[in-house]
Parts: sequence; C-alpha cells; structure tokens
Amino acid sequence: MTGQALLVVAHGSHLNPESSTPTYRHADTIRDSGAFDEVVTAFWKEEPSFREALRTIDAEEVYVVPMFVSEGYFTEQVIPRELRLEEWDVEEWDSDGTSASHATLRATDVEKTVHYCGPVGTHDAMTDVIVRRAETVTGDPDVGEGFGLAVVGHGTERNANSAKAIQYHADRIEASGRFDEVMAVFMDEDPEVDDVATLFSTDDIVVVPLFIADGFHTQEDIPEDMGLTDDYREGYDVPAEVGGRRIWYAGAVGTEPLMADVVLERAAEAGADVGEAIERVRERTRVASADD
Repeated sequence: MTGQALLVVAHGSHLNPESSTPTYRHADTIRDSGAFDEVVTAFWKEEPSFREALRTIDAEEVYVVPMFVSEGYFTEQVIPRELRLEEWDVEEWDSDGTSASHATLRATDVEKTVHYCGPVGTHDAMTDVIVRRAETVTGDPDVGEGFGLAVVGHGTERNANSAKAIQYHADRIEASGRFDEVMAVFMDEDPEVDDVATLFSTDDIVVVPLFIADGFHTQEDIPEDMGLTDDYREGYDVPAEVGGRRIWYAGAVGTEPLMADVVLERAAEAGADVGEAIERVRERTRVASADD
C-alpha cells in the first residue's frame, strides 16, 4: 500500500463552520484504518482549497473522492478543473446520472496519477448509510416493520441528477422490503417534505435528508416545513407528533459515521488497496445493538 493517498473533496462553507466537520471526521476514521499512506481533505469554500490539494500530497498515486450527493456541476466541472486534470472528459464516467464510477487521469503539473471517483451520494453503499441513519435515530438496529421511510433531497430544475440520486436510493430501500413504505420527497419538487405526515399511512415515519452536512436546510428549513417546530431555535422532540404521526427526524445522512465506508468503497473500486479497512470501519461505526 506504499505510495497511495486519499483526497476527500467537499463543498465546505464560509457561513457554517460545522459544514466541514463530517468530512474531517470521516477522514480521521479512514486515516485510523491505516488503508492509505496519506489522507487529505480539501474544500471549495474553505481552506485547504481544491487547487492546492494535490501539491500537499507526497504519494504519486492519489484517489479523489467527492463528498457530494449527486453528479453535476461540481463533480463534472469544478473539481476536475481545480485539480488541473487536463484530460478529463465527463464521458469517461459513462454515467446515466447515478452510475459514475472512476476515471484514471494524469495531473501533469505535479506528476501524479489521479483516480477520480464518482460522488459518494450515488454509490450503492449510501443506501446502507441511509438505513443506518434510521437505526441510529430510533436506536433500533432492526427498525423497519411498521415504519415508513422518507429520503429527502433538495430537488432543483437546474440539475436533474439531484432528484435522481434521491429516487435511486429510495427505490433500492423499497425493493429490500425492510420498511412498510419508502418514498423520495423534496424541498423544491413534488412530493414535498412539507406534506410528509400525510404522504404515509404508517404511524411512524423516519425522515433522512440526503445531505452531506447539517446546515440551513436540514437544521432550519426541513424541521419547520414538516411542522416539527414553529421556530427551529426552540428545538423539537424526536420523535415529534405531527398530524397523528410520529416523525423521527434524523438530520443529514452525511453525519452518520458509516459514511467513511462509502468513501473507502469508492476508492477500492478505483483500484486502491484498502485491505480489511472496509470491514474494520463497518464494525467501528455500527449502530448500538439492543444487546449493547
């Protein structure tokens, strides 16, 4: 495993100091696993920046994993441009909007081989993280029977892939048969998260936003839109009763510790030698069982 590095790139925020916290935590988990010689983070809106990231890495082989929910402007244009991946062509991914895997390119200005991976949000392992989030918020490792599950996305006309990613995971979870009902809901498209209590027939509904970090949308907009509280600053109960339903609001999926597994899975599929790190991370981040 000599000479391989992991670079995790995320959006970050000038306004929300907690935006980068999940990325740092997942990087720490992976660093502790010993799978890479170097684990580095970089951000669009914070330091260290995308543009300088590769220059801080000694290894000649670098696996770049975007901490983004969907394929789109950042993953297809901004990140490759800022990393100066001159031969990048989005066609390398041969993706339908949810199936980007990886492309191997050369960053000639730093003489490194870069394995550029698809975003974490569209990887199949993200389905497991959404379910784990439901387990964590309810404290039940077997949660499912008698429960509905709402997977929340932003939704936007500017990027059709945004809704595709949400629907993709909702469909996978529904097909598993674990929950009585599963639905993709959105902030800016129908069906809307505002109506979540009337969209399900189950008494209990777990709501998991497919966002990388908690921020304005997950901490303020969504709780108020669902009717959990009139003022997010006053907080809300988990579960909270809305329209005769119990709403278990989980917060951003990207804060779930198991997210580190998705990053590792992305890198492994691109050729990284991660040894038994994936198994170790899954064990370390598992939800507390009823026997614990």
